[in-house]
Amino acid sequence: MPCPSRLISERADPLISPGQISGHVHTISGGNAFALNLDYAEARNSTCSSCPIKEDLSAYWTPKLYMHYAANDSFVQVPQAGDYNGALGGMNVYYEQRPGKVSGTTEKLHAFPAGFRMIAGNPFKRNFTGDLAAKAITFACLDYNGPPTAETHKLPERNCPDGVRVQVYFPSCWNGKDLDSPDHSSHMSYPNSDVPDNGPCPADYPVHLISIFFEVIYQTNQFSQAWSPGVDEQPFVLAMGDPTGYGFHGDFINGWDVPTLQAAVDDCTDLSGDMTICKHFSFFTDSQSSSCKVAPAINENVDGPFKTLPGCNPIQPGPEQATIVQNCPTATPAAASTGLPSSVPNLTSSKGWKYLGCGQDNYDSRTLTGSTENLPNMTPGMCVDYCASKGATYAGVEYSTECYCGTALPNSLAPSAGILGNCDMTCGGNKSLMCGGSGALSIWQKCEGGACANAAYTGPTSGNAKRHQRHLQRHQHA
Repeated sequence: MPCPSRLISERADPLISPGQISGHVHTISGGNAFALNLDYAEARNSTCSSCPIKEDLSAYWTPKLYMHYAANDSFVQVPQAGDYNGALGGMNVYYEQRPGKVSGTTEKLHAFPAGFRMIAGNPFKRNFTGDLAAKAITFACLDYNGPPTAETHKLPERNCPDGVRVQVYFPSCWNGKDLDSPDHSSHMSYPNSDVPDNGPCPADYPVHLISIFFEVIYQTNQFSQAWSPGVDEQPFVLAMGDPTGYGFHGDFINGWDVPTLQAAVDDCTDLSGDMTICKHFSFFTDSQSSSCKVAPAINENVDGPFKTLPGCNPIQPGPEQATIVQNCPTATPAAASTGLPSSVPNLTSSKGWKYLGCGQDNYDSRTLTGSTENLPNMTPGMCVDYCASKGATYAGVEYSTECYCGTALPNSLAPSAGILGNCDMTCGGNKSLMCGGSGALSIWQKCEGGACANAAYTGPTSGNAKRHQRHLQRHQHA
C-alpha cells in the first residue's frame, strides 16, 4: 500500500507519549484524526488519509532521519522519497498474508481488532542482538543501476546512489487478550521461525494476525559529496540520536473498518499484490491523499539546520542502550484558538479578506480566471491587494510567486472543509508564509457584509484537539 504523502513530521507519539510532546521526531502517515492522544474511535473519525484505502484510517509512524555535519556539529533533515518543492513524501505499508502451519493445519489469519496498537523495534537499542526483533529491522542501500547488495541491520557505511530504504517488520502473533501492553509490544510475538516474517505462532500467542511491514526511503544520496566513506564515519543519525540504525522502530494504531479488513484478508489473495483489484476496498485519489495533512501541535523547527536534535537528543552510538534525556526545555504548544495555521496570515482586519483554505488548480483550466501576476517577492497580502485593485472578490496564490484573481469559485475546485490541503510551498517574498503549491491554490475571499472570519481548521476531532492542547499547556507549566 503506497502512502503517497505524510500527515506531518513532529515530536508526536500517541502510543509511547500520549498527550505529551514525544522525546524525538517522527514522520507520520495515515488518517487526519492523528493527534497527541489517539484511540480507535478518534482514528475512525478521520475525514481523509495520506494512505489510499478509504476503509483504513490507521496511523503509521517511524523516526525521522537527519544528516550530521561533523565539521560544525549541526543537523539537517534527510528528505524522504517524494519530498519536492514543499510536497511531502510518504511510505509503503505492506499487508501480507503469511500463515504458518500448526500440526499440519494452516493457521487462520485475523484482522487487527478495534482498539489494537503495537510497536516494533526499540528506540534505545544500539547493537545487534540477533533475535527476531533485531532481524526485523533492515536497511537496503539502493543502486538502481548496479548489482543488488545484501541488506544490513544497521545504517549503511557507504554512499548509496539512490538513497537508503529503511524497513521494519512487525510481529504478527497475538496473545488474543490484550489490545495493548505496558511496553506496547509484549502482547505480540514473532512466529516460531528463524525469520521474523514467516512461520507458525507460539502457543502463548495463538492468534495469527495479518502481517504488516513498513518501508521508508530516505534520499541520503543528496549528501554524497558531504562525506568520504572509509575516511569519515557515516553521517546519518535517527531522530533519537541513533547513528547505528539498530534503534529504528515503527508504531501502529489500528483505524481499520475491521469487517472490511477481515474480508480482504480472507478474499483478496491475488499474488500480484495489486490492492485495487480487491473488491472490498474503495480509494482516495493520490491528490486527495497528498492533500491530507494535520496542523502542527507543537511550535518547533524539526527540519533544521540546528545544533541540537529536537528533544535535546545527543548522539549515542552504543553499544550499550541509550539513556533517556532529562531536563530538556519544553517546546511550545502550537496555538489552536483560531484553527489557522501559523503559515497563513490573518488578513481579516488589515485588508477585509478572509482565508478559505487550500483549493485545487489546473494549468490548462484555471480555478480563478481573472487577472494574474507573477512576482518573485509575492506574498498573500500582495496578491489580495492586486486582486482588490482589479475588482475581484477572490484571490489565490500558487507555486510561491503566482497570483490569480476571480469573481467566482467553482465548487469542485474550492477548499474542502477539514482538509488542510497541499498548499505547502513558501512564499517568494516571505519564507515563513505559504503560497499555494503545485496545482494547489491558497484562496482568500473579499468580506462583504456580516462577519469576516477565516476558515478554521480544527481537524475531524476538534474537541479532542483542543483537549490535547490544554493538556500540553498544563504539562508545559507543571
